[in-house]
Amino acid sequence: MHSLYVTGTDTGVGKTHASVALLHALRARGLRVAGMKPVAAGCQRVDGQWRNDDALALQAASDRAAPYAELNSFALPLPSAPQLAARAAGVRVDLAVLADAFERLQARADAVVVEGAGGWLAPFDDGLEQSALVRRLQLPVVLVVGMRLGCLNHARLSARVIADDGCRLLGWIGNAVEAGFDDNGDYARLLQQQLPAPCLGLLAHGMSPVEAAANLRLP
Repeated sequence: MHSLYVTGTDTGVGKTHASVALLHALRARGLRVAGMKPVAAGCQRVDGQWRNDDALALQAASDRAAPYAELNSFALPLPSAPQLAARAAGVRVDLAVLADAFERLQARADAVVVEGAGGWLAPFDDGLEQSALVRRLQLPVVLVVGMRLGCLNHARLSARVIADDGCRLLGWIGNAVEAGFDDNGDYARLLQQQLPAPCLGLLAHGMSPVEAAANLRLP
């Protein structure tokens, strides 16, 4: 396994936490890695430039130095759905720009972990689905499942649409977004039975990224 695309069953399910863990796990294998957050909605001014916390976390976990604009090509100020944030910023998210940034990162690294925005069906912009970038880059997909009530439905729907969009689900990661949920493992076992790809790891509530990395089982 080399580069991959990380999506989630919803926003707030721990995509960045899982992506940072994946970066640490790949580094532990001796690979040169870079993180990428192509489109980020919700940014703050840092030294006169728009910066996103998730993108900065990916940058900190990477071992390949790269300009911020490569790992986050579209830093959108409004903390909203990407297509609404793009409208508010008066910009159009360009697939060619995203692909070019990925290729520059890929040239420096053995593996690039690309984190999507929100859930799979949250468009980057009007008329630009995340699946278009995944197909353009020919990346396998890792689905982060937020372990909470409703996760079975959200995970199965996401897996089905990823396949319908012509993309390959490499595996899924369960992230305990609620303390105490599924302590007996019943939901995790149902997900293992019902999702068409293997579980790459279950991340306990409050795990650090390094601890989470040690808990991942990568192909």
